[in-house]
Amino acid sequence: MITTLILLLLIIVIGTYFQTATGFGLGIIVTGLATAFGLAELNFIAAVVSLVTLVNCLFVLPKSLYNIDWKISIFAGLAIIPGVILGVQLLSYLSDSATSILQALLGLMIIISGVSSISKVSQNQEKPSSHISTFSIAGFASGFTGGLFGMAGPPLVFHFYRQPFSIVSIRNLLLLLFACSSASRSLFLWSQDQITNEILLLSALAVPLVSITSIIAVKYPIPLKPQSMKKVVFLLLMVLGGYLLIKSFMIFS
Repeated sequence: MITTLILLLLIIVIGTYFQTATGFGLGIIVTGLATAFGLAELNFIAAVVSLVTLVNCLFVLPKSLYNIDWKISIFAGLAIIPGVILGVQLLSYLSDSATSILQALLGLMIIISGVSSISKVSQNQEKPSSHISTFSIAGFASGFTGGLFGMAGPPLVFHFYRQPFSIVSIRNLLLLLFACSSASRSLFLWSQDQITNEILLLSALAVPLVSITSIIAVKYPIPLKPQSMKKVVFLLLMVLGGYLLIKSFMIFS
């Protein structure tokens, strides 16, 4: 029990460092590693990730509420909420009836995230997508993956990096919308009496570690060039996602 707790807290620290330094990664790393190593059930760790992500975002956001397109953030943020609710409901159903399917879906999502992180996308040179609905669609998809897996990153990360936004603007938008997704998920779980004492305990133990790690990540960023960082993230996600897929297929067979 103590060993599992220490390992979970260590994974949360690693995920927090990546999240603060790059704008994403906490949900993918924590959910993926905890599930792959069998440290916790997906619905449990996803709930913890939501609370920890919320703390991480709120800690960093006060210094990041600038260079943000508020129209885009409002449209994407409002669409996140129904996506979260749908994702949580599906997780509850699959957790009871199809654990292997859920694990395969998680592995596939992590691989898609890895491919997205390394792919070269052609950005619009002059202005963002003219149809604001595309940001709502990305927000809904992000809410859905956040509700289902506790990782809201892939849809928003992919869509925002296709826009002519600065890296700072993308990072700030992601932090704001991840806070929205995490808050929505946590509030919905609380309304359904699904926030257990175990979830609260692990989250409470993780909060000071998240705060300290966030400070360290801001002061001492990862000493790698952006392209090298992309390769590291890509390899990590491909190995993690591949392992989960293989593991789920072995259960099927």
